[in-house]
Amino acid sequence: MRRRWTRAANVIIGVGILVGVGALLGRAQTPHTPQSPKDYSAAVWDNIHFPPAIDKATDQQCLACHQEVLDTNVRSQTPAGVEADDVLGWYQTLDTYAGKQETFHRRHLVTPYAKEVMSLSCNFCHRGQDPRENAPGSSATVAPAGSDAGFTLRKNIDPSRTCLRCHGKFPLEIMGLPGPWFEVRETLETGDVKNACLVCHAEQFRTNRHKVTYLHPEKIEELAKESSDVCFGCHGGRAWYEISYPYPRNPWPGMDPEVPDWAVHRPTHSETRYLLEGQSP
Repeated sequence: MRRRWTRAANVIIGVGILVGVGALLGRAQTPHTPQSPKDYSAAVWDNIHFPPAIDKATDQQCLACHQEVLDTNVRSQTPAGVEADDVLGWYQTLDTYAGKQETFHRRHLVTPYAKEVMSLSCNFCHRGQDPRENAPGSSATVAPAGSDAGFTLRKNIDPSRTCLRCHGKFPLEIMGLPGPWFEVRETLETGDVKNACLVCHAEQFRTNRHKVTYLHPEKIEELAKESSDVCFGCHGGRAWYEISYPYPRNPWPGMDPEVPDWAVHRPTHSETRYLLEGQSP
């Protein structure tokens, strides 16, 4: 009797393993199909949340479940009774931002100025994560620490590859400026000079710039002719961090072949996945 039960148990376990393996293989090969919004566990493990499917995920697919990130608005009044219209958000202190306060995702995706100068998508920041673990390198099955895991400790994104691009510190030391930009610009923006950044960056330095899929380079150059806030907005004016982003030094006409010490470890071209159509590294 015991042998029969043992054999039966082995058969059940074997069938279970085969079914499980088949399900995993099916998940890996089956193209993405939206899951029922009631089936949260299935949605969390949907292949759209993992490479390589997430690399081709559209905003429409993401917003099918995450529409609330655009539908939610800021409070019109704080719990203490302060009206939102009576205060400025830190991001409203530059002239390039117009209109009322907006939520984080709306500021980056749907506000008028964001749509003018940027072409961000959900998967620019959200590169996938491991639902079992919030820390890379914490186990044998999680992405190694320091790799391009797409997320960092307790964050669903990797800020050093996303946020820092436009929210880094103003690198005045690299440019040899005597002080912060709000002081320097007063001495340079006189007469017909509307944007003192272009005193050096119109023809001399880093003229090959912004040519990546997540920006609108022509529009940025057009708007920059009217105000240095267009440049400063992403190069120190809305800094979250005390470090600067190490922008690649894409070669420009007249570029000095001698690399300065601060740029020795800088990449020499933009990341391949962000190159515009027809561009080559």
